[in-house]
Amino acid sequence: MDLRHLRCFLAVAEELHFARAAERLHIEQSPLSRTIKELEEELGEPLFVRTSRSTRLTRAGKLFLEHVPRVFAALQQARDSVSAAANGFHSQLRIALSDGITPSRLPGLLALCREEEPEVEIRVFEVSLSQQIKGLNDDLYDVGFAQSDQVGEGIATEAVWSDALRVAVPARHPLLKHKRIPLEELLRYPLVLSDPRACEGHAQQVERVLRRAEMEPLIAERVASFDLMMALVSAGFALGLAGASHIESSREPGVVARPLVGRSPMLTTYLLRREAETSETIFRFIDRVRAIELPESVRPTPPLEPDPEEEVEL
Repeated sequence: MDLRHLRCFLAVAEELHFARAAERLHIEQSPLSRTIKELEEELGEPLFVRTSRSTRLTRAGKLFLEHVPRVFAALQQARDSVSAAANGFHSQLRIALSDGITPSRLPGLLALCREEEPEVEIRVFEVSLSQQIKGLNDDLYDVGFAQSDQVGEGIATEAVWSDALRVAVPARHPLLKHKRIPLEELLRYPLVLSDPRACEGHAQQVERVLRRAEMEPLIAERVASFDLMMALVSAGFALGLAGASHIESSREPGVVARPLVGRSPMLTTYLLRREAETSETIFRFIDRVRAIELPESVRPTPPLEPDPEEEVEL
């Protein structure tokens, strides 16, 4: 088995069509079929069920597919390490990001890393929470950030940052009469929320807040990015729920941030790492994470009485 076999398998597994996979690999279909047959013979199991109408993965093929992308990821990281060494870096720090890490903190953290340890190359990967957990266990990432501490065995979590939850409201919306929006009033309107498949931890934390009311939320859309959420809010499509820093950093015009009535719910960001981690570079990075403060403009405020006169547009 060599990389040629794995590349061919991955192309067919992703396309589920031999002709398209051959075109993608810039080879003829016949040698592609022979390569897949060689791989199946070596593994002793069929990887695909192929008919005149369709191609699908067998159970063995699905299991094999879980591992093959990690082989290429590890190979790419090995190449990147060589390149980093050639460019004068002594080591790498691989950071995985899930759930849309607080944007107000990330630039300051990375700048501090470059200032204090310029010889360490920083690489950042945006992945889902499940990919982050797998990557940490497989040594594809050194540390990660997510808004969930439900990560299973072998991964240590630490709550490092909190961001006040805010309602993103379109300009001239009826709810702007409230300085602090009652949850029951919020749930009378359509919401655009983060997609659990892309932002699992964020979606779980927001869902816990919404469950405080005995009303079903009217979810108009699920989105994979906060930029799209803010665009839909700005267009008057729905209300959004996001951290104060995400709303503040949005470039969309006409989006107003409002807290909920009572003490502001907080969105917690966790730092993830392997429990058996011993790298001094990683522990110095963790110290920097703990030192990064939330900007004054997006810190939580104490509960206030409703005031229909005050509006703050971001």
